Order: sequence, then C-alpha cells, then structure tokens
Amino acid sequence: MPQPERHPSTLAAIGLRARKGGAVAVGVCVEHGEPRVVLSTMLETGTAGDRLALEPYRLAADMARSPTGRATGEMTAIVAEGRRRQEQQAAEALRAIVDQLGAAACRPAVVALLVNRAGWITDLLDYSLAWAEHVPVAEALAVRDALRAASARCGIDKVELDEKSLPGLAVQVLGQPTVDIELRLKRLGTAVGKPWRKEQKLACLAAWLAVIQRH
Repeated sequence: MPQPERHPSTLAAIGLRARKGGAVAVGVCVEHGEPRVVLSTMLETGTAGDRLALEPYRLAADMARSPTGRATGEMTAIVAEGRRRQEQQAAEALRAIVDQLGAAACRPAVVALLVNRAGWITDLLDYSLAWAEHVPVAEALAVRDALRAASARCGIDKVELDEKSLPGLAVQVLGQPTVDIELRLKRLGTAVGKPWRKEQKLACLAAWLAVIQRH
C-alpha cells in the first residue's frame, strides 16, 4: 500500500515577551527567505481568578512582615506555590502553541525570550519588599523564569535576546536599515490582525532573528 505523502515541516521560532500574567507570544517561520507570522497570541501564566499565580509578589508584599522587616515563612511559601503554578501553566500554554504551529505545518526549533539587564537581582522576594515600585518588576521576572522552565519542559531550545540591543542586532543580522525593518514588522502584523503593538513587534523580531540563525 502506498504511504501517504509527507511534507516536511517549516522551521519556526516562538518569540516571547514577558509581562505580568504571561507573555506576548509570536510564532514566525521563514519561507524562501521571507518571514511569515504564523500566530500571535497570549501565553498565560496566571489569571484574575488565580491571584496566587497572577501576582504572588503582590500578595506577599501586602502581608505583615517579620519583626525585622524581612520576609516571613508564609510569604516564602506563597511565592513558591505561585511560581510553581506559573511554571505549570506556562508549560501547558507553550505546548498548546506548539500544537498550533504543528497544525500549520511548522516545527518550533527555538524559543526566543526577550530579556533585560536584571541578572543582578538574585532574590525576587527581598527585592520586591524593598520598594513598592519593585513589585511589578519582580512579577515580570518571575514570569520570565516560568517561560525558561516551560521551554525546558517542552524540550525546545531557547535563546535569550536583550531587548534594548535587539534593534541593533536586527540591523546586523538582516543587513537592513532600521526604518526598513520597522516597516516590515508593521506589514507582518496585517496577517494576524490586532493587537499588533510594540510588544508583538518585539516578540516577532526576536523570533524572526532566532529562526533565521537556525537556517
């Protein structure tokens, strides 16, 4: 009996830009040298119905501190459980995105995670308790860690790209001026529709560069 014809999957990358509650996710493949946006969605790590996963550091910051003003055991436990839930939800959401790409005959070869220069923060709970303004930063950094764990759980390679230097890297890799790259990013969004704001464009660019470097 003849075997059904199989078409090779097109390599794709998933660009992720973390924020409270999840990440903007954009799947990009390159066909005949041209990028194509396959999907643009939200990868959720927490919802309003699950505050522990949505904002563990906010919940901890609103609790009474130890007599010395430091974190209590209860705070530490709340954050640990919240982050456990974030990692679980991130892995489930990433698998769903992989399935969506597969349905479009695309094989995700790499996750392109946007980062910034926050590697010096070693204890997010202590950091979030130092100043109220630190709490939203800690929430986003926790989501970023959940995305790292999700890519590992799903068995997908990961690259981390610094958001501030991304435009310069794009000029170098693509060999095009910034204005042309920005115009192409704007046009790429027409295939998936709104929202297509700065976050989506950055995630798209990260994925675009990552998948090109895999070809």
